[in-house]
Amino acid sequence: MARRVDFWFDYTCPYAYLASVQVEAMARRTGDDLRWRPMLLGGVFRANDTPQKLFATLSPAKAAHNAADLARQAAYLGVPLTMPAAHPMRSVEALRATLATGCDPAVIHGFYRAYWVENAPIADPAVIARVLRDAGHDPGPVLAALDGAELRERLRVETDEAIARGIFGAPSFVVDGGAMYWGNDRMHFVEGLAPADLIPTPEGPPSMPHTLELYWDFSSPFAYLASTQAEALAQRTGATLVWRPMLLGGLFRAIGQAIVPLETWSAAKQKHGFDDMHRWAAFWNVPFAFPQSFPVNSIKALRCWLALPEERRDAFRAATFRAYWAEGKDIADEAVLRALLGDDGDAVLARTADPAVKQALVDATKRAEDAGVFGAPTWVVDGKELFWGQDRIPFVERALQA
Repeated sequence: MARRVDFWFDYTCPYAYLASVQVEAMARRTGDDLRWRPMLLGGVFRANDTPQKLFATLSPAKAAHNAADLARQAAYLGVPLTMPAAHPMRSVEALRATLATGCDPAVIHGFYRAYWVENAPIADPAVIARVLRDAGHDPGPVLAALDGAELRERLRVETDEAIARGIFGAPSFVVDGGAMYWGNDRMHFVEGLAPADLIPTPEGPPSMPHTLELYWDFSSPFAYLASTQAEALAQRTGATLVWRPMLLGGLFRAIGQAIVPLETWSAAKQKHGFDDMHRWAAFWNVPFAFPQSFPVNSIKALRCWLALPEERRDAFRAATFRAYWAEGKDIADEAVLRALLGDDGDAVLARTADPAVKQALVDATKRAEDAGVFGAPTWVVDGKELFWGQDRIPFVERALQA
């Protein structure tokens, strides 16, 4: 049976724009019934206590990464994208006009093009009229109705429904009124793709040897997921993989970020975040169980890794990640670490008090900060190009194949 896929969007979100150029092709492949669902993102943000200018709250490093990430995604899709100087611009009139035309995809694409390609003010009646006319609609009746009670109420009802369904950002996808997926980078979950569908096929060997640095901390669930894929990624691309530990809490303090970001999320975003972790674990076919001891103090586990001879680090790192994120063990507990270390556990634990080992972790965390890292996992290709998140593995792979 064909599913119903509701695509919730606002014109002010660049990621929703990127999703809008893909979603119809996705629906054709799956045979799903695609419904375009406009919502007022500002209203969604208010309901979830999210700042209206969310981008303005980002650290300089995260803001720089997000700009580069948007450019990479647009280039991969082959679509133009330019951030308007006046972003975010008012979108309520354009959203009402969209409802007035029955959510005509031609109108939707026209408004997205006006905002993200032309940087035109889509609240301007002249711009609205042009978009409507280009899509084959008579702009007169629509413009006359924009400030009327009916369209105001329809947009309010749509936005309230989005909030009731647990939506906290754009773009969001709701399948058959149930499962919700946030982000254009989660469309593969909606479509039901496998890892092989996302991993790019190499056109030939890389033109040069690459180095791949992976910044990680045991305390991050997404760093755990990345750790399960990093070796295979390096083997496929011939890259030299360098594991870069860091104390995530120390990094967060240094750059003025919340120590436990998850605790700053709205209830709706937290629910989606937990669902997302489990979806990714299933996608990569690795065990996962969110631990009761979260957040965890990972400092001693990280010092153990640094205190070990290099040839033993890989096994300890994998076992410790698995112990915490799959087996629910408290890796802040010395007894747990002793068991993971083996026969010389007491000796390794004693070395974690060595000033040189302590300084090594301080230096490693400072190295992450200097590299522009602001979260885990972070991949750095050839010491230059930074990718944040295990969900960016396909883009990391493309960079390593270059």
